[in-house]
Amino acid sequence: MLAIIKKEVKSYFLSPIGYVFIGLFLAMCSVFFYLDIIQYHSTNFGYIFYSGSTILTFIIPILTMRMFSEERKNGTEQLLLTSPRSITSIVLAKFLSATIIFIISELFTLLYFFILMYFGTPHIQTTLVSLLGFLLLGMSYISFGMFASSITENQIIAGVLTIGFFILTWFMPQFYTALSNFSLIYLFDNFPMGVITIESLVLYASFIVLFILLTILVLQRRKSVK
Repeated sequence: MLAIIKKEVKSYFLSPIGYVFIGLFLAMCSVFFYLDIIQYHSTNFGYIFYSGSTILTFIIPILTMRMFSEERKNGTEQLLLTSPRSITSIVLAKFLSATIIFIISELFTLLYFFILMYFGTPHIQTTLVSLLGFLLLGMSYISFGMFASSITENQIIAGVLTIGFFILTWFMPQFYTALSNFSLIYLFDNFPMGVITIESLVLYASFIVLFILLTILVLQRRKSVK
């Protein structure tokens, strides 16, 4: 699986995808660093991620929409499904590769943290909790985006499905408050305040595992049909 991860991570940087994602991510963080922290003279570094969580909805598909749809479109899916590697290892490798790109992007945000340290004293615990929450949110988005990519050969459709699903989760609590626990954005709200709840961790982990398993099932079924 490690070989697949290396290959996938390398592919992100051999194409514009990795650079575009990281560039947009940092541009987003720069804007929110100025609007939410500098302008209000705040030392809560987590505010960057609080605002950035909404924009993340629209840039995660850059990483995920081509994962499996491109394989189907280019006719290389058969090679993927018949390779000696198990479907589970392939899916996990692709998921972890996208997660690595996301982590690299997130680590770059520490530059803003060091700038903030020069002007004030940001709370380290709150910063670490915010980083953890944002990572869990990103991994949840990646898992669904990967699933969307596995059910269609069109990258654009995969991207639209991903964005549409995320936007739907934004508004679910407004229609029925009991659905608040299934809103990824809602679950993230406490992290920028330095608050971690077991419920949030379990729900994020469950969401990630669910869509990884669904992706594996989709590919296993397609493999059995071919």
